[in-house]
Amino acid sequence: MQAPDDAEARRAIAPVICYPTEALPAPDPAWLAAAAEDRVPRHALTVPPRDGRAFRVRAGQVFRISCPEGAQVGDLNLWNAHDLAERFFSGKTRALHGTHVGRGDRLWSCLPFLRPMTTIVADSLDWYGIDAHGGGVHDVIGTRCDPYTHRLLSGGDYHHCCHSNLTRALADETGLTLDAAEPHVHDVLNVFMCTGFTRDRNRYFMKASPARQGDCIEFLAEIDLIAALSACPGGDCSATHSSDEATCHPLLVEIFDCALTANHVPPPRNGYDGGHGR
Repeated sequence: MQAPDDAEARRAIAPVICYPTEALPAPDPAWLAAAAEDRVPRHALTVPPRDGRAFRVRAGQVFRISCPEGAQVGDLNLWNAHDLAERFFSGKTRALHGTHVGRGDRLWSCLPFLRPMTTIVADSLDWYGIDAHGGGVHDVIGTRCDPYTHRLLSGGDYHHCCHSNLTRALADETGLTLDAAEPHVHDVLNVFMCTGFTRDRNRYFMKASPARQGDCIEFLAEIDLIAALSACPGGDCSATHSSDEATCHPLLVEIFDCALTANHVPPPRNGYDGGHGR
């Protein structure tokens, strides 16, 4: 269709930020620093390549996800440990903080709760920023590799996609059946994954993760959590996922008490009264 005479004028209209966040209190730098003080290790677990594991974190504890052997992408899900209906809301986190998250950003829970589930208190890849291709690290724009899309695109079945890994991990942690656990699995934080959108058609892309052995990201649990982490079958996601082709490494999860743990007060759920105009 032919463009209208004022096409360029319409395109030139200045954008407006959808959700101005000036009213959101930014984490105090001293508070962020305190999350690194008086560390006491409480638990550690290894997530094997192409598999998933779940773990529990008490409010006020810090959990660290790291690459002990080499670059490896992880898909992270979060739930309220006392109510699986409250879970991580990647879409609202993206709307508030942007397509990629880092130190000082929070991972928010779904409606009607809408409160911080974690705050990112450290990130060894904070230096990366946005590269020349438009790529950044730790995205909240992707979903998770899953066996249904794999079936749709390839015609075959693959059982170690992140969706399946997270489903098994949640079932193992809670005692739910796979059928009961699967609906609780949700869109993820893609830890260590480098992603963006192509300039020509705005297609979601991935590229080799800049993570190296020892890189890590740390979260303060704002509420009691069940977390599940999948070591993606794509490895560093430089070429493919949903297959056994990529070189994959484990991920390490460590949980600590810190200077904030003893006195941490979980944030209340969102204060909206629920009237919805009635």
